[in-house]
Order: sequence, then C-alpha cells, then structure tokens
Amino acid sequence: MIGDIFNLILLDPLFNGLVFIYTYIPNLGVAIIILTILIKLLLYIPSRSSIRAQKILQETQPKLKEIQKKYKNDREELGRQTMKFYKENKVNPFSSCLPLLIQLPILIALYRAFLGVADTDPTTNILVAEQLAHLYTPMRDIFTTQAIDPTFLGFFDLSKTGNWVLALLAGAATFWQLMMFTSQQPPKVPGAKDESMTAGLNKQMKYFMPIITVFFGVQFPAGLTLYWLVSTLFTVGQQSYILKKEASKEEAPHEPNKAGAN
Repeated sequence: MIGDIFNLILLDPLFNGLVFIYTYIPNLGVAIIILTILIKLLLYIPSRSSIRAQKILQETQPKLKEIQKKYKNDREELGRQTMKFYKENKVNPFSSCLPLLIQLPILIALYRAFLGVADTDPTTNILVAEQLAHLYTPMRDIFTTQAIDPTFLGFFDLSKTGNWVLALLAGAATFWQLMMFTSQQPPKVPGAKDESMTAGLNKQMKYFMPIITVFFGVQFPAGLTLYWLVSTLFTVGQQSYILKKEASKEEAPHEPNKAGAN
C-alpha cells in the first residue's frame, strides 16, 4: 500500500517527467538537468526559508551559547530560556532541515527512476515491460518502440556506476556550498569554552560531507550523481543570491527622518 502511494505521488510523475523531456530533447543528461532545475524551482520557497534559518541560527549562536553556559546546571530553566530566545528572535531550529526531509523521498524516487530508465533490453535499448508499466499511456505508446540512449556528452553512461568524474565534481560542489556558511562564522563570545568544539565539528563536516558525496556518487548510477551535482550548484547560486540580498538589506542606510529634518 505504501509502495503504491509512493509510486503514484513521486516515482511515476518523476519517471514520466524524465521521459517526457527526453521525447523533446533526446539526450538523457540534458533531460536530467532540466528535471533537476524544475524540482529545485518547485522547492525554491522552502529552500529559501531553510537558508535564511541557517543564517539566523549562525548569527544567534553566540547569544544562545551564553544562555547555555548561564543555565548549564538547570536543565528545566535552560529549556525555558532557550524556547524564549527562539521565540523572541523568530528562530525555528528545525526549519533548516525541512528541505532535506522533502528532498530525501524525491531523491529515492529519482534513484528508482534512473534505475528504471537504465532497465532496457540490452539489444534494443527499449524499456522492459516492468518499467513501461510505470509510464502513463501517451508515454507508454511512444517508448514501447523508442529506444533510450543513456550516454551523456558522448562518453558518460548515466545508467552505470563508478563515474569518478561526476562524483568528484559533486563532492567539490558540496564543499563549495558548505564553505559559503562556514566562511561567515559569527564572532566568538568570550568565555564560551565550547565554541572551539563547535568550530571543530563544523570544520569536520566541511570535509566529511564532500567525501561522503564522492563515495555515494561512485556507488550510485551516474544519472543520480549528475542530479546531485546540478542540484548542489543550483543551491550554491540560490544561497549566494539570498545571502547577498539579506546582507544588502542589513547594510542599507536608513532613510533620514523627514519630520526631524524640517
């Protein structure tokens, strides 16, 4: 039952969307890139909220650490003061996780969609009956006879695993994305002894996540790695735009009080 709902809501629409794009642009890599951009545009608003939430959390960390230090021996009061702090500063500590939670089932559905596109007859490159069953009638009528070419740029087989080039590029893009926030660390609070530990964890994540990205990028079909690469680059551009926009708002000079000027 759950599997049927997952197929109905996510897998089938993404699978059909991918092959629909392929009917007009018969290049699987380009079709994946277009589908990725469409997904990122669909998730733009929750992603924007997440980026803003991360920025606010980063800026409020020094004050939050002061509260944690002050009430470290009183857990009940610490909880109250922390919630009060979040409310006063309009901070939702969980909002930054929302896009990841939304993207996870999409990523699983895309993984299955890319496996489905690669599941073709080895002699004809036509989708097997099991995959054709996921297609809507108009798409099924086309791809019952139309082959799918899994190559991209002439030498990337997006249906295969072990693509180190795309995996390394995805890892580099992940590192770039993480650097955008870690390079804007807030000023240290005197006496906050646990800041060095937090900074150390942030630094470890900055290198650990790209390594994990490369590892999984090699294990998964190259089509999924291409999706992750394009998705991360889109996020980098989105983060850059939003952070610059927020910074310009903060730096914009306030208009002089006209009443006081008269």
